[in-house]
Amino acid sequence: MSVRVRRAYEAPEPDGGVRVPVDRLWPRGPAKDAARVDEWPKGPTPSAGLRRWYHAEDRPYEEFRERHEAELAAPEAAGLLAPVREPAGEGPVTLLTASRTPQHGHAEVPARLLED
Repeated sequence: MSVRVRRAYEAPEPDGGVRVPVDRLWPRGPAKDAARVDEWPKGPTPSAGLRRWYHAEDRPYEEFRERHEAELAAPEAAGLLAPVREPAGEGPVTLLTASRTPQHGHAEVPARLLED
């Protein structure tokens, strides 16, 4: 399974496969049609409380990642990644985010969980 994380502002890649936003809100600027969005489940995004905690101060990314993984591993969250897992089993998946640093953003957490 191939899972990539790209910024929503980048043009779609020909071999990018299914394109799935992992932000709760669509970013300003790019049109959804131009981004070629296939699915948009809101489940894999961090909770509002966790997002506020992470952005309130200069919090360490590793702690944020661990907390987000714990949210997604909770029993009540068991099916949150299901809408992304299905297409991922059939080919490449590109997770889209507005984050300026996707490698240190919340999109990396579902990407890692999907690859495992």
